Amino acid sequence: MCGRYASSRRPEDLAGIFEIEKWEPEETLEPDYNVAPTKEVYAVLDRPVKDADSPRPVRQLRKLKWGLVPSWAKTPEGGARMINARAETVHEKPSYRRAFAARRCIIPADGYYEWVTGTQERDLEVEGRKKRPRKQPYFVLPADGSVFAMAGLYEFWRDRTLPDDHPGAWWVTCSVITTEAESTPLAVAPAEGPHALAEIHPRMPLMLTPDRWDAWLDPGRTDPDDLRDLLAPPPAGLMRAYPVSTAVSNVRNNGPELLKELEAPEEGTLF
Repeated sequence: MCGRYASSRRPEDLAGIFEIEKWEPEETLEPDYNVAPTKEVYAVLDRPVKDADSPRPVRQLRKLKWGLVPSWAKTPEGGARMINARAETVHEKPSYRRAFAARRCIIPADGYYEWVTGTQERDLEVEGRKKRPRKQPYFVLPADGSVFAMAGLYEFWRDRTLPDDHPGAWWVTCSVITTEAESTPLAVAPAEGPHALAEIHPRMPLMLTPDRWDAWLDPGRTDPDDLRDLLAPPPAGLMRAYPVSTAVSNVRNNGPELLKELEAPEEGTLF
């Protein structure tokens, strides 16, 4: 699952990392250390530029809304629930299969937050406790500090209640693809707590290593069987995770302090 992440890199930095050819300064986003569903986010995609002399795909950095709205949807209300698409079924689900075939993107991040789902919590839920226990959040990121390139999909949705020239007539939305969390040891694990991503949560965003970026973004690749090979998990041992403050659990909190590593899980939280 990916329900929250951090994105602090500037457009000029992302342009260098992903070899961006086109981005609009007016679409610049401020660093966001608590990116939540329905927010506007950066996405890297290859797509021809409208009214350009050449029809070739151009690598662009675009501002999209997180929460995919299928082109055929009557209203956009369901977008907030479609922030993640499962790698195992993305090629066949009606909401995602068209985008998987033709509209793939990379959603760059520093890393993502995940709240531990531990044995103690499951035991409490089985006992029928009404109050959910307080979960410990962890920040997961590449151990070498490189960009966390999440595989994503994007889609266009036309608001038929607005005229063609209205700036809000077209919505461009996206979704993060998730896969089974790694059960192999983390490259860097916290002194106290989980030693594998699967011990935090059973799902994780699908991270694309640089050798897959071009193939993933190529709109000329449309064969589902060929594309499914790109959904393989990255090599094991690339990630680290550490506990962070439960302040990140409140979407109103935002700032670099949310990324500060705690020496141990907060008192009263579960692992």
